[in-house]
Amino acid sequence: MQKAAKELFGQDINEQQIQLQEIRKEFEGDVTLVVFPLVKISKKSPEQTGEAIGAYLKENVEDVVAFNVVKGFLNISLSEKFWLSFLNEINQQAHFGFAAVDSKPRVMVEFSSPNTNKPLHLGHLRNIFLGDSVSRTLRAAGHKISRVQIINDRGIHICKSMLAWKMFGNGETPESCGLKGDKLVGKYYVAFDAEHKKQMKELIATGMSEDDAKQQTQMMLDAQDLLRKWEAGDEEVLALWRMMNSWVYEGFNETYNSISVAFDKLYYESETYLLGKNEVEKGLSQGIFYKKEDKSVWIDLTDEGLDQKVLQRKDGTAMYITQDIGTALLRFRDFPDTAYQIYTVGNEQEYHFKVLFKVLKRLGFEQADKCYHLSYGMVELPDGKMKSREGTVVDADDLIAEMANVAKEVAQEQGKLEGLPEDEKQSLYSVIGLGALKYFLLRVDPKKNMLFNPKESIDFNGNTGPSIQYTYVRTRAILRKGAEFGFNNVSIDLTAGLNKHEADLIKKIYEWPAVLEDAATSYNPASIAHYSYELARTYNSFYQENQILREENPAKRNLRLALTEKTGLVLKDTMGLLGIEMPERM
Repeated sequence: MQKAAKELFGQDINEQQIQLQEIRKEFEGDVTLVVFPLVKISKKSPEQTGEAIGAYLKENVEDVVAFNVVKGFLNISLSEKFWLSFLNEINQQAHFGFAAVDSKPRVMVEFSSPNTNKPLHLGHLRNIFLGDSVSRTLRAAGHKISRVQIINDRGIHICKSMLAWKMFGNGETPESCGLKGDKLVGKYYVAFDAEHKKQMKELIATGMSEDDAKQQTQMMLDAQDLLRKWEAGDEEVLALWRMMNSWVYEGFNETYNSISVAFDKLYYESETYLLGKNEVEKGLSQGIFYKKEDKSVWIDLTDEGLDQKVLQRKDGTAMYITQDIGTALLRFRDFPDTAYQIYTVGNEQEYHFKVLFKVLKRLGFEQADKCYHLSYGMVELPDGKMKSREGTVVDADDLIAEMANVAKEVAQEQGKLEGLPEDEKQSLYSVIGLGALKYFLLRVDPKKNMLFNPKESIDFNGNTGPSIQYTYVRTRAILRKGAEFGFNNVSIDLTAGLNKHEADLIKKIYEWPAVLEDAATSYNPASIAHYSYELARTYNSFYQENQILREENPAKRNLRLALTEKTGLVLKDTMGLLGIEMPERM
């Protein structure tokens, strides 16, 4: 095109002036050139400019076989040889579209980051699957990756569970009651809330306002006292804290193992909040922050369109933002080569992170500009929002088990998995159920709220995880049979020719590197999920319209088997970036 501009119009153009787009479905061709940026140098109308460039390309570029102009858009058709050569080129690539390992700067992705006062629930799962998928995608795009989480293991919410266990627990342990440790601690978080509300009602009945009653119940006062004792190093309080947190960690690890998620480094609020308090003190001495009469510490960000924000309570205890300052500082020290730090946290915390990044900037940390809040919407249920303290959440472990049960129910209804050994079926129910859950939560743009419906997520047809898994299994079954025909995917006959469905499938595979790059730069796995579905659907159309194993022409059969193999490999990679396992049989 640069040569065309020079020869046709006597002008040099740069790559930025050459705007290529994916062709619209209603147009004929393979790629579209936007002509408008070239009209100034051509001194012609958009249509005339497009016709001139199209004719030049067809005459001078072997792979351009046809073109058409629609207003200011030049639609270019590429030769069958071009597409067959492309398929030949990627034949032996194990992970087509992936960039060279560690060829790009380090990105740190924080995700999960639970509180140690309750088990993981459905809302956590969207966070975990999102952070895990973004990490996998960035690694596939060539970035060095650090997967981290900050465990919120201290604070008033933790003390609430501790207090309720002291009051109502009678020495109960995970071993004595048979509950996972995180669920046992969560049970007492709910118990605290129930007793707290009961005491609030009693205070309100005496004429106290609801806001005052929230802070003045004996339960709340005792929990705050526990927090002060914890920060003062009271050994009895610390011993209780260590014991209950150890229960939770064991429970978390069991859940993480069941969903194949791991981290490179763990940070604990109990170890970072003091760093944060030190930075608050430094900021106070430098006049960056100010202290109110009640001794609480604040920052004024009104000149930046934000508000005044408290950084430390009047009793000197730390807040979430205090520990976040300390955690950021520690990470900057631990990973000085980090180009970007991504915080995967729900959209209700958007203001918090705006303030945090401004605070880090005011404190003089250059890395503040390298922080990004990956905000995502809430997961809601058909009957409304979840509330941890009221015990109305969907427990992660229970949901994962239920998904396997739903997979079993749907598979039996639709006659899937028949003829497989029982132990293999049970394993597949878990793989299908978990794949359905991950896909359902990741196929929605992270910024959007979503409604979760377990039954809807498990379907062997349509835009679901099991449907795509089933397509992959189909490719594997065909290739196993293809081995009997001596299939050798080394070289494709460039004269084999292409019908519409073969060409559509090659073109869909061709799109994958651009989809991966877009997902990596936008931190949006939904685009990968959408592509996986489109690739599976394109393959299924190809499968329905073409004989593969029964094709008598050896060159054609080899081509179709090569397309089947490459489709399967790309599907396995795309779904792998969503954290979804692809079974060999279904």
